[in-house]
Amino acid sequence: MTDTAGRSLGPGPGASATGDGLSRRRRRRWLRYSALGAAVLAALAGGAGWAVYAKLSANITADDAAAAELARYERERPTALVRDAQNILLIGSDTRAGEDNGKYGRDLGSERSDTTILLHLAADRSSATAVSLPRDLMVDVPACRQPDGTRSDPVFAMLNHAFQVGGSACTIRTVEKLTDIRVDHHMVVDFSGFKDMVDAVDGVQVCLREPVDDAAAKLKLPAGKVTLDGEQALGYVRARKTLGDGSDTERMERQQRFLGALVGKVRADDVLLNPVKLYPVLDAATSSLTTDPELASLRGLYQLVRGLRDIPTERVQFLTVPRESYVYDSNRDQLVEPAAERLFARLRADRPVAVTRDAHSEDTGQDAGQDGKSDPSPVPTFRGNTAAEHTCE
Repeated sequence: MTDTAGRSLGPGPGASATGDGLSRRRRRRWLRYSALGAAVLAALAGGAGWAVYAKLSANITADDAAAAELARYERERPTALVRDAQNILLIGSDTRAGEDNGKYGRDLGSERSDTTILLHLAADRSSATAVSLPRDLMVDVPACRQPDGTRSDPVFAMLNHAFQVGGSACTIRTVEKLTDIRVDHHMVVDFSGFKDMVDAVDGVQVCLREPVDDAAAKLKLPAGKVTLDGEQALGYVRARKTLGDGSDTERMERQQRFLGALVGKVRADDVLLNPVKLYPVLDAATSSLTTDPELASLRGLYQLVRGLRDIPTERVQFLTVPRESYVYDSNRDQLVEPAAERLFARLRADRPVAVTRDAHSEDTGQDAGQDGKSDPSPVPTFRGNTAAEHTCE
């Protein structure tokens, strides 16, 4: 504050770094962000703004074929137990088709799901839990419609075989059969979309315990803190034999840590509240995105993610389904029971789970109440991490 002569009288009632003054400044900052967002939304109602909205919506490909196939098998699909809870299947496609993607391998004319993540959003949007499902997990793949219109035979095979045979619909039916969890929505992202999104946030920082020199992934990085651009990030999350212990489990954990760092970067930079920063992220995210018809527009995506902005980063969790080497082939995976079913039961009932980095302290707890209400058990803990954990600490 100052007197009439302009002399400083020290901080006034609203200028302190704590208390009501800080709260008022935060409210004013939030109002400024909200006003800016409202202005952009108003612009989208007409003129050039509408063209931007239309462009971003047009970027998204609606997976109508999958919707029709799932409708055909509606009677066999699981029933959602908790209203407003949402389960989204995220599928990372390893197609080699398209500009620059060929460097990651030869295009064999088909796609496989390189990454499959079941994302559970709590009904009250207090938490988000992303469960990685290994591509080498041995599962029952049902008879599925193939690209040529014929139907495959049911087979016991690796999870990524489902996507190769019958695309996203076959993968969804396989995951639902495995978990008894209703998949409400799905998204398929290819290589270029992932790279562009990382570039849109000006890279993501990771911490490497030792240097990386992977000729196959065209990745050469020093040890320590490194900010990866899109191209480097893709090589980092896909590399398998030259990083860590070479296992798919370690690769999935690396993917989870990277996704957590990406979430943290978006939150820290206020991307969701800054339309100038948000547009390139949306453009990148939507350009290589295929979703169920309900999500295939900005409006649909907004309705899905609007409740996620307030989830604390420590409540955004990443874990891998309990797995072990397949008894008949050490290069394949199988579920660890009853831990896996305990996890699936918790998600079905919209009950919380916890994660820990310490594999030796994992405690799988007890089964959740089947009525979705009673839950006398302690919260089970699984090996994983949260978006609040920095990879360089």
